[in-house]
Amino acid sequence: MNANAHKMPHAGHYDPPAAVWSMLEPARALMEFGMLPFAAACLGQAPRGDGHPVMVIPGFMGTDNSTAVLRTYLSTLGYEVYPWALGRNFGPRGDTEQRMVERANHLAATHGRKVSLVGWSLGGIFARQIARDIPDAVRQVITMGSPFGSAGMGGTNKEIAELYEMLSGDMVAHADEHVKQRHSARPPVPCTAIYSKTDGVAVWQVCSEEDGPDTDNIEVFGSHTGLGFNAFVLYAVADRLAQAEGHWAAFDRSGPKALFYR
Repeated sequence: MNANAHKMPHAGHYDPPAAVWSMLEPARALMEFGMLPFAAACLGQAPRGDGHPVMVIPGFMGTDNSTAVLRTYLSTLGYEVYPWALGRNFGPRGDTEQRMVERANHLAATHGRKVSLVGWSLGGIFARQIARDIPDAVRQVITMGSPFGSAGMGGTNKEIAELYEMLSGDMVAHADEHVKQRHSARPPVPCTAIYSKTDGVAVWQVCSEEDGPDTDNIEVFGSHTGLGFNAFVLYAVADRLAQAEGHWAAFDRSGPKALFYR
């Protein structure tokens, strides 16, 4: 059993994030972006990639521009990194989910190797769904602030949840318990959830994996809208992707990393 994972009670209702964190989201995200040059030396020490394909999926209302920093960083480490290439993420409208599955399948077939999926917020929920649909083509899933727990969008900022339902037509926050449980069921591939207890959009309890032999939860300090360029998140994603296929292990928090990761 993974000693570093946490058993998270996904069922039930959670209060939305504290108002102070929500109000400070823009300023905190800017600060996280501004810290990147100072973290460059440490980020450069991350383990190198093995060249396998990685698809990065943006969050709700985000485009591939929002994941450019993360994708550029992973490319410098040696991965074949791809955007989701489906425009702005308005949720599961039309054939969006089918097209994502087809794209992931295509990348895996093109490279002859399983693809790793990295998803930010709603993008992580999509990544998990892709992995449930085509587990044989997916190497691992990494989510960043993704509210995939059974409380789902009920564990997010009220205004964001209402906007999501209006634009996507996805009423998961008001779905029955069976639908919610299916929505939160983890895919049969290694999964790592990166979350922040100071997230101003999604409450951390619904952004974390249940305890398991190939699941892990990595707590960082940061905003929701800054996760894609938070230096601690970037390093953790790089570390997870660098694991040899078939030899997944929990994130090593020993030494200096214990100061920054929980």
